[in-house]
Amino acid sequence: MGGQLAVDAGALLAALVLLVALVFVLLSARRWLFVRRGGTVECSLRLIAGNGSPGAWRLGIGRYKGDELHWHRVFGFRSRPRQVIHRRGLVVSNRRRPGPDEAEGLLPGVGVIEVRDGDRTVELAMGASALTGFLAWLEAAPPGFPVDLHQPE
Repeated sequence: MGGQLAVDAGALLAALVLLVALVFVLLSARRWLFVRRGGTVECSLRLIAGNGSPGAWRLGIGRYKGDELHWHRVFGFRSRPRQVIHRRGLVVSNRRRPGPDEAEGLLPGVGVIEVRDGDRTVELAMGASALTGFLAWLEAAPPGFPVDLHQPE
């Protein structure tokens, strides 16, 4: 009886290790497919509630698709974006360095930019080159696109 229990526990442990490895492979393949298509940047995101209180930072990948930035979570299986930021009517309302309390949850060397898309306010944390690319994407809007690159003093 004791030998059978040990075999069952070993099989269960092996199945668990195999499942964890499979999840890791699937997440890695999903990320590789996003990056391979081009137009992607590492980008953390957090939503700002209507009362001004920020949510938690979530690590993700932003992908430029025409006049939209599609944001996908890094640790997720959905192929559809979690957030879509439209270039039309976008307002850049703040640009800053992360505070000491939030720097732990972000990649090193990122800058934070706050954008408003209608009633929704979102903060994006990106590296310097990705942030420059984001601002260039905004400035490259077709004529007639209302984009406000307000730089606070």
